[in-house]
Amino acid sequence: PNRRVPAVCRKESCVLGVDEAGRGPVLGPMVYAICYCPLSRLADLEAMKVADSKTMSESDRDRLFAKMEENGDFVGWALDVLSPNLISTSMLGRVKYNLNALSHDTAAGLIQYALDQGVRVTQVFVDTVGLPETYQERLQQRFPGIDVTVKAKADALYPVVSAASICAKVARDQAVKNWQFVEDLQDLDADYGSGYPNDPKTKAWLKKHVEPVFGFPQFVRFSWSTAQTILEKEAADVLWWDSPAQDLEGPERITAYFNKGSRARPRAPHRYFQERGLEPATAL
Repeated sequence: PNRRVPAVCRKESCVLGVDEAGRGPVLGPMVYAICYCPLSRLADLEAMKVADSKTMSESDRDRLFAKMEENGDFVGWALDVLSPNLISTSMLGRVKYNLNALSHDTAAGLIQYALDQGVRVTQVFVDTVGLPETYQERLQQRFPGIDVTVKAKADALYPVVSAASICAKVARDQAVKNWQFVEDLQDLDADYGSGYPNDPKTKAWLKKHVEPVFGFPQFVRFSWSTAQTILEKEAADVLWWDSPAQDLEGPERITAYFNKGSRARPRAPHRYFQERGLEPATAL
């Protein structure tokens, strides 16, 4: 989702802020947002009294977001909504794609999106994920023509990042509140608390809606330890059949491959086939 790019942002040098909402919860998406405006109108953005979204009530965030929408002649924004399913499959895949790497790539993708839309970005401020120095160097290398600043608590230091944090938080709140469950859940309880792992309401909701075979609905991040612990206790045990032990013994001496006679033990299948449980078919 994004707002139409204000015409002035294609003509004048702009400052852009990046922030996210929903990094920690076990429920719902993580939302990344950018907000941008011309440097010449930065004072007007500050005059809206934007602040770190975490310090504001939901009604105040909604009010400020509406005010940014009213000033769409010079304020632009865009979002990238990362579903719980995407986060979980990225973190649990055979090739791990951790949350920091996913966050960095999403932020860079949104900056690139603004550039592709013709926004004349000259300055970027980012709320850090991980070490700010490493993150800043990575972004600076990707966008050499832009002055990049990455800092902890940037959403409390720079108004344009505060504005991005409001966009991200409002979008995540709406996504969680209006989540469309694709699963047919019995007695669905819409009161799942804050969504954070240490919230008793959230834990109770997870225990109520765990399915013994299929686990949780896609609203849940399976990769979070809270979810995994509940699965281990509440869901059915699964027995995975491995290849026979004798097939998985260590490698033979290299000279054995040049032996014309039959080898004493069969060679273990390639890891690709082992991971997928594939075996050669000798008869149809």
